[in-house]
Amino acid sequence: MSKGLKIVTIGGGSSYTPELIEGFIKYHGELPVSEIWLVDIEAGKEKLEIVGDLARRMIEKAGVNIEVHLTLDRKKALKNADYVTTQLRVGQLAARALDEKIPLKHGVIGQETNGPGGLFKAFRTIPVILDIAREMEEVCPDAWLINFTNPAGMVTEAVLRHSNITKIIGLCNVPIGMERGVADLMGVEPSRVRIDFAGLNHMVYGLDVFVDGESVKDQIINLITDPAKAVTMKNIHAMGWEPGFLKALNLFPCPYHNYYYKTGDVLAQELKDAENGETRAEVVQRLEAGLFELYKDKDLAIKPPQLEERGGAYYSDAAVRLICSMHTDKCDIQAVNTVNHGSIEGIPYESAIETSCVITKDGPKPINVGKLPVAVRGLIQQIKSFERVAIEAAVTGDYDTALLALTINPLVPSDRVAKLILDEMLEAHKDYLPQFFKKKELQDNLS
Repeated sequence: MSKGLKIVTIGGGSSYTPELIEGFIKYHGELPVSEIWLVDIEAGKEKLEIVGDLARRMIEKAGVNIEVHLTLDRKKALKNADYVTTQLRVGQLAARALDEKIPLKHGVIGQETNGPGGLFKAFRTIPVILDIAREMEEVCPDAWLINFTNPAGMVTEAVLRHSNITKIIGLCNVPIGMERGVADLMGVEPSRVRIDFAGLNHMVYGLDVFVDGESVKDQIINLITDPAKAVTMKNIHAMGWEPGFLKALNLFPCPYHNYYYKTGDVLAQELKDAENGETRAEVVQRLEAGLFELYKDKDLAIKPPQLEERGGAYYSDAAVRLICSMHTDKCDIQAVNTVNHGSIEGIPYESAIETSCVITKDGPKPINVGKLPVAVRGLIQQIKSFERVAIEAAVTGDYDTALLALTINPLVPSDRVAKLILDEMLEAHKDYLPQFFKKKELQDNLS
């Protein structure tokens, strides 16, 4: 009898975890998971226990044979794992609120994965993920690391460049959400839709869109000019697109492109939301409080539909479908974050990209894209440059490198504004940025 699979989820107390459990239940016939270890830190212990109890009820109701283990001992959980998933948030939602509010004070978009907010989420997250990678090298060197933690592209790039882990895949729900959005617009089952993706995480484009193998890109581009039909996400306001712009672009943009092509409009909306106590972090804090009250209900044994309001829709399908395809060597096509290896010209060979890949037992194999259209090539290269410099700052704790990263981000208007934001956010997140402050203390002692 073949051994069952051991899955370890770091950040197991997340409100997203029921999505993941639902996925493992759904795919259990193809994916023989026998153990799921949910791992968190002391500050997340209460949520871990609430989510863990719900996970056990869901599994019992489904009648599948999966053991659920809860622990604060990460290294113990990782031992002999087959797949490790990461969905952590260093500093929790309070840190996200600062990422959103501080840039707005300086007239800059505040968002958890783009601009200054994305930079500081990377600063807090990358050192922790690299610690996890080092532990995996020691106790589960053959395991795959499947990272959901944002900013997923930067996290994937950091692991590729600053660890010995090569078996890493970054995963985002944007591509699968875009495919589901097309299915809704066309009134067809999602299985009939395929989008050819290429770009970076939260900077990915649909190069073409197919239903039953026939291109419907022109039709979709016409439809999404209407804000009511724009393919968007819970955390991004639907705004629609100028028809002439989309026609000339001739690509299917992702919802996050609003931040780059509609910067002024998005900033105005965010400022209005902040005045009304409606930043996304504040909305999510209220949603999470309600979700965890639901999760405590001993009669609840399914993923509640309210979870889709949290913004994590389709994560279970994306994550478990990916793991299942790798385990069964399915060779289907999915969009993931992986090493470029020459798939997209103009992006370094060893860098992380988000693109359509053939999913095999040996991991994702990127489909060759070649040159991206000239209209988007420069923006993607600029964001990749930002990511590279940001990762260097996250690893070294070098202030000047952090200032450079923030200044070259297209959402930041100048080096002066970058410095104001950088200084305020460094101080606000001081407890979670030891790499910057230990270095500063050393420099102060030497001076």
